[in-house]
Amino acid sequence: MTQNLARTAGELRAAGHLPRGVKTEIRENLLAALREGRNPWPGIVGFDRTVLPQLERALLAGHDVVLLGERGQGKTRLLRTIVSLLDEWTPVIEGSELGEHPLDPITPESRRRAAELGDDLPVVWRHRDERYAEKLATPDTSVGDLVGDVDPVKVAEGRSLGDPETIHYGMLPRAHRGIIAINELPDLAERIQVSLLNVMEERDIQVRGYTLRLPLDVLLVATANPEDYTNRGRIITPLKDRFGAEVRTHYPLEIDAEVDLVRQEADLVAEVGDHLLEIIARFVRHLRESSSIDQRSGVSARFAVAAAETVAASALRRSALIGESPAIARPIDLESVPDVLRGKLEFEAGEEGREDEVLVHLLRRSIADTARARLAGLNLRALAEVVSDGHPVATGDRVHAGDLLAALPELPILHEVAARMGAGPKDPVGRIASAVELALESLYLTRHLSKDTSSDDDRSVYG
Repeated sequence: MTQNLARTAGELRAAGHLPRGVKTEIRENLLAALREGRNPWPGIVGFDRTVLPQLERALLAGHDVVLLGERGQGKTRLLRTIVSLLDEWTPVIEGSELGEHPLDPITPESRRRAAELGDDLPVVWRHRDERYAEKLATPDTSVGDLVGDVDPVKVAEGRSLGDPETIHYGMLPRAHRGIIAINELPDLAERIQVSLLNVMEERDIQVRGYTLRLPLDVLLVATANPEDYTNRGRIITPLKDRFGAEVRTHYPLEIDAEVDLVRQEADLVAEVGDHLLEIIARFVRHLRESSSIDQRSGVSARFAVAAAETVAASALRRSALIGESPAIARPIDLESVPDVLRGKLEFEAGEEGREDEVLVHLLRRSIADTARARLAGLNLRALAEVVSDGHPVATGDRVHAGDLLAALPELPILHEVAARMGAGPKDPVGRIASAVELALESLYLTRHLSKDTSSDDDRSVYG
């Protein structure tokens, strides 16, 4: 794709190419996307009217940004999406350590090469994906990792210790003309955070007292958890002051947004209907509002994704056990979620020993809420009377969808229930059985039916 582009500094200059800063580049590309009605944030769900407008204003202003929010709110995903606002290809000096622009070299070596070769300075083109660097802040991160240090190998080659070319550059200089992201910024030791001050304000670096000034061109973005300010660490005040914008993220505010997020991110090995994803979304919402859950830790969006994947896996296991095809999840598969994912949650100290009770209660509330929303206006009395009058219905890990439906006589209400869940008469029986089972579970939760569970064969019988 770059074969017709300039290969030397002279060709680049003749083509009228002018260097521009990375923040200007992002600003112009973001404005172009907004004017053309293109979505500059593909894959970002639930932030359209809250986080994204704030982030867009920060980028248009040319500010370095810190995203502040609880775990699992998509902060890192959002930072990585900024890469799409860079030019797809950009020219760099061939062989340059910092990816400098051929018409604007900044290191002593590149300036010397530019002076010697002039218009013949070789040019290569770098893709925007190579202009994004990410560092997870850990307590063992050093100044050398971020900024740079003296390279003993270069000194051993005979160069003077004061020679700037003996420096091994860290991640920040190597992100020149690009984006550097630091995840969990408060985890950096305070003395390491100090090394970022010059980069963010004066836009240069200092390495062990060398008289070296590199006018770096970087966009620095970072993430932090609000609790980190007081618990694990803090962002030192001078560094906070240098970030032009602090943007608060949040969990999806709407059930539909949570469902869209799960559908987008989950790797489902079986079919999971939207009504089951809605139950999971409501379950996660109830967990985030529960006084039994430590809300300082939060309930990550990854919990919802893992829950959907667990439900799909349960359906796939059933299909293997009884030969049911295709594998389609039913409400019975939701019972696997509390047991498998309990360890992903932090409970309040007073809830010790009640964890399972809390999760089962909130899951049942989520099922009831979803059934109430999706079956509103339907009279399920006919279904309840048929089951009560001698047509018990069994479900479980070893109950085929066809057997579940065969236990019931032909009823018009069953077709209406299936239609509310998006299932038609020509759909696989698994989809129809999933809808009917939700209606049965709703009748049980509202005390119109009983439900007996046998530990011997893992069967539940509505009667």
